[in-house]
Amino acid sequence: MARVTRTVIVRSVKLPRKVFRVFVELEGMYRNMVEQLVLYAVMNNIKSFTRLKALKYREMRSIYPHLPSHYVYTACQDAATRAKSFLRLKKLGLAERELPEVRRVSIWLDDHLWKPNGLTSIRVATHKGWITVELEPHRQYWRYINRGWRLASEAKIKLDRRNRRLIVYLTFTGEVEEYRPRGYLSVDVNENNVTILVDGSAYLFETNIEKLVLGYYYRRKSLQERYDKLYGVKSRIKRKAMRKLKERKKKQDTRWKIANIIVRLAYEKRYAIVLEQLGKRPATNMLRRIRDRQLRHRIYQAAFKAMQQAIEEKAREYGVPVVYVDPWNTSRLCPVHRAPILYSNGSRIGRCSVGGELWHRDVAATWNLLFKALRGDGSSAPNPVGYIVDGSPVPLGSTATHDPTRVPKPVWARWKSLEATLNKPKITGMTL
Repeated sequence: MARVTRTVIVRSVKLPRKVFRVFVELEGMYRNMVEQLVLYAVMNNIKSFTRLKALKYREMRSIYPHLPSHYVYTACQDAATRAKSFLRLKKLGLAERELPEVRRVSIWLDDHLWKPNGLTSIRVATHKGWITVELEPHRQYWRYINRGWRLASEAKIKLDRRNRRLIVYLTFTGEVEEYRPRGYLSVDVNENNVTILVDGSAYLFETNIEKLVLGYYYRRKSLQERYDKLYGVKSRIKRKAMRKLKERKKKQDTRWKIANIIVRLAYEKRYAIVLEQLGKRPATNMLRRIRDRQLRHRIYQAAFKAMQQAIEEKAREYGVPVVYVDPWNTSRLCPVHRAPILYSNGSRIGRCSVGGELWHRDVAATWNLLFKALRGDGSSAPNPVGYIVDGSPVPLGSTATHDPTRVPKPVWARWKSLEATLNKPKITGMTL
């Protein structure tokens, strides 16, 4: 049994101007406290919340006597976290300034500063007393509520000034127990796709990360050249324009949607997920012999480890076991004969040097990952009972061994499950 925590973002209804003004005042006082505490902590090399609170609590209470006292506690927690991060960056020589700058603020709340008020509202303690805030729950929120997850005692709120709303960060905790797997679902993560093998059939989910990375690479380069010439290298307007780019958000959205499809499928079948053991810095090993700057950038930005971490996090939420195997030669050896697969001219289709079967690179990788997991489970892999991997003698014959079912991104991103995706007419029968 393991305890799992998840953060859910819920927006409030549009607040009256008078009520919202109270939260604006509260945020201003909280920001001032955090700014003072962060500067003090950095200048005195303080990383501990308890030490910072012991040194500055009385002073902050005397400056803001009308605020509930626990706002000083949470401000000290917030400031200590920021100071610790800044001091670490400064030690590594990565800090841009001598002293930190507090740009964005979320108000930290402990169990004395907020309380749930039923399932669709919360109460927040302010300098004007307790205020009830109605929420607009969404599907993800109700999913955790209906599954019996509990709200943690901590929360955060951020102000949406444009829409006069509060953005509430709620933390759910749940007890999850891993089940004993009945089988395995192997996953091969690549730059432009994620390929899975389930019950002898391979499915290739297109992610198109290469196009996304290169597109934003050229957009950033164009913005830098334009704004550096007009306003200078360190201009604020350039930073503001760069922040509007959504490369990171789009890549995270792709990872979590893919992870959700894979984990829910494994959970329904009571399978374990098989992943490659990539190590701490897989991109560093891949780049040792690569000199092309654009290709190096693509490999770094592809973030293979991040895709695996998304699957791991989602699997932990559902209690799905995750198995790690050695990635050595998974796409280079024929799963049937354990002989090298010969690829030519950068093609992802290769021929077994012994049997002559044609293999798609990613399908071969998923089969080899499965067999490595089975060997670790005590089976006589390769070719255990129940798995027929003898390839068709016809080049690119329509067998599950050779050809993955191709799932375009617009389809899997819309339907969010393998079963719903495969029921779409445009996907049935499509292969690579």
